[in-house]
Amino acid sequence: MTTHAPQAAQSVTLPASLDEAVAALTAMPAAVPVAGGTDLMASVNSGQLRPAALVGLGRISEIRGWQYQDGNALLGAGLTHARMGRPDFAALIPALAAAARAAGPPQIRNAGTLGGNIVTAAPTGDTLPVLAAMEATLVIAGPGGARRETPVSHLLAGRDMLGAGELIGFVRVPLLHAPQVFFKATGRTGPGRATASVALVLDPARREVRCAVGAIAPMPLRPLEAERWIASLIEWDADRKLAPEACAAFGEYVAVACIPDPAPDGAEAAPPLPPAVLHLRRTVAALARRALGRALS
Repeated sequence: MTTHAPQAAQSVTLPASLDEAVAALTAMPAAVPVAGGTDLMASVNSGQLRPAALVGLGRISEIRGWQYQDGNALLGAGLTHARMGRPDFAALIPALAAAARAAGPPQIRNAGTLGGNIVTAAPTGDTLPVLAAMEATLVIAGPGGARRETPVSHLLAGRDMLGAGELIGFVRVPLLHAPQVFFKATGRTGPGRATASVALVLDPARREVRCAVGAIAPMPLRPLEAERWIASLIEWDADRKLAPEACAAFGEYVAVACIPDPAPDGAEAAPPLPPAVLHLRRTVAALARRALGRALS
């Protein structure tokens, strides 16, 4: 992508491998890595960012595909949303494919990458709740050929940040071969930024339900108590059916856990939620209820 903004980057480096990219970033600490540029170039064009140099990642073929490794899918950080939305990938990780297809119009899906979605860490990033629910981990490349791993949730929460010269190389996602769902609500019809999103995964091997709610907070939220409660009601050795009332209760449980009531102010009763926040809570409840029902069916 190009930019019409003045004072653009003074140099652009186009490495051919992940280690070359790390070396370039190490040699130029002020340089900024760029893949699809859907977020970065928008910041440049609006004048919010003036990078001294760019390290383009588009020629690094090793991070543009995926491979199988010990029951996991090792996804390259350069995978585009359009590629993840194709049927062969959808058969591998259906929820992530659904999130990729919902990421925006074709021009955004064709350019935007999985790694960029993670590093930008925008609350509305569609892949983030799926990765949180799948408990994915990042493979981070560092100087000198070093590799280390950290959970995606740690990076999004700021518990583990990228160091100087480090790049996300791959995302390790467990292959569950079990029902998984992604739903999101937008403020308009068609592709758009999420006002709320829910990713839900059934894990029969561990007898767990994992749910992550996106777009309503700076990072995806995991309603852990709601997950444990609904998992205790599922007959994992039978048909895994639940009454509609249980699905509805789960939706409410998730919504209240993620958007709690205000705390009382001293001796006074807690103020009611503003109408907009109450509507958002109802939206989360509906998404969680639908996601659980779809996964169980």
